[in-house]
Amino acid sequence: MDILSANIEELQLFMKEIGQPAYRAVQIFEWLHKRFPSTAGGAFSFAGMNNLPAGLRVELEKHCYITPVSVEEELRAKDGTVKYLLSVGGEKAPPCVLIESVLMEYTHGHSVCISTQAGCRMGCVFCATGHSGLLRNLSAGEMCMQMYMANTAVNIRNVVLMGCGEPLDNFDQTLRFIELITHPQGAGLSQRHITLSTCGLVPQMRELAKRKLQITLAVSLHGPDDATRQALMPIAKAYPIKELLAACREYASTTRRRITFEYALTQGINDSPAQARALANLLKGLLCHVNLIPVNPVAWAGSSQGERPAPVSPTNLSPTKKREATAFAAILQEANIPATIRRTIGAEVNAACGQLRAGFDTGDKSGQ
Repeated sequence: MDILSANIEELQLFMKEIGQPAYRAVQIFEWLHKRFPSTAGGAFSFAGMNNLPAGLRVELEKHCYITPVSVEEELRAKDGTVKYLLSVGGEKAPPCVLIESVLMEYTHGHSVCISTQAGCRMGCVFCATGHSGLLRNLSAGEMCMQMYMANTAVNIRNVVLMGCGEPLDNFDQTLRFIELITHPQGAGLSQRHITLSTCGLVPQMRELAKRKLQITLAVSLHGPDDATRQALMPIAKAYPIKELLAACREYASTTRRRITFEYALTQGINDSPAQARALANLLKGLLCHVNLIPVNPVAWAGSSQGERPAPVSPTNLSPTKKREATAFAAILQEANIPATIRRTIGAEVNAACGQLRAGFDTGDKSGQ
């Protein structure tokens, strides 16, 4: 049994199966999701669950496992960003894979960006993660471990599901992860401190809206029309902008939560004033915010398709690019569409998802 992925109800059923009282399930859950994250630093053993009798610990060791997670590489940036390359999997657990997570420091506290899959099958041209395709989904427990390992040194205030993989392509485990970390008898994180990023899987977005969670939904848009978006994101061929925006409006109406649209400004592709005006018209009347991400085409390790866009920090933009990004944002703002230029952090440690893993896979640990 993957015990870190189990909720209290499942643990109660398991306690019944092995002849233990139901209240032990709550003790186990609290230890896994409240005590362990603040003390263990990713080093787990059933023997260390000292709120349980020795006999029960032996039974847990016999029937349960927590997927081993170890740090293969850790890079620290001057701005406090920490990038982790993690090895996930083992003998009892699913096959071993490499994933990434990032710990970020802001004035309002620390955030952790986690992966939901090893690899990705969406194939977005600006993303290094999708180069190797999808290796496997991560379990809710494996997602928890990424948060809990980062939580040892600092108090995590926000979780961002923007690492390797498409969260909604691993729908059930992603929602189980949210259930586990927001449970009041566990980590107790507020849903409003969770951001889930998607490239736009419309059926799953509609299903997510039905759950009426109070998380922030971030949708990768990157173009104001189908032709532009399809050139950057293959998934756009399955779900045209009209269908995507209908799902976004449904989500905002049902949850009353503002949607964030991620828009990577790529020179000569989607950054013209005309495209800014088209984007403003597209989003008119929608409860939303546009997060503009200036990018540069750069080569990345393992690429078989030449140059791909990669984020650059607004503080390091050339005067021309800074003016262009500011002008694009101004057009949106004049149309009453809230827009900001993302502050990019951790650039020197390959904080963009997939870069470190790609470098490691090809023997180049710099990821450049």
